[in-house]
Amino acid sequence: MKRKAQAVWNGSIKEGKGHLTTGSTVLNQTQYSFNSRFAEGIGTNPEELLAAAHAGCFSMKLSSDLTEAGYEVTEIKTNSTITLDGGKITLSVLDLEAIVPGIDQAAFQKIAENAEATCPVSGAFNFEIILNAQLKK
Repeated sequence: MKRKAQAVWNGSIKEGKGHLTTGSTVLNQTQYSFNSRFAEGIGTNPEELLAAAHAGCFSMKLSSDLTEAGYEVTEIKTNSTITLDGGKITLSVLDLEAIVPGIDQAAFQKIAENAEATCPVSGAFNFEIILNAQLKK
């Protein structure tokens, strides 16, 4: 499987602007800029896209692992926070809340930790990942 995206950037780093388009066109000339990356400007940024990719991949992997272990998943909600520090991405924090009937906390924690370790996006990252997993009733 291969997926594609295109970035176009025009101008200097601070005054310039760009747009991102994905093969699926979910992002279709979606703007990004210095302000959307380093301030609160309108548009997206690479760190936000990494956070979305990590949260989405992990949630799917966890659902797969829980299903394979015989559990029926009601809901998995994962927030990823990516930290950019000193020009380097240093951390992804996954905050997970899940509703999985019939599972105890210890089994849930073990499956969640394995899902984080084997999620393809986690494997692509070369920085610290912290998982905070909460089982909700």
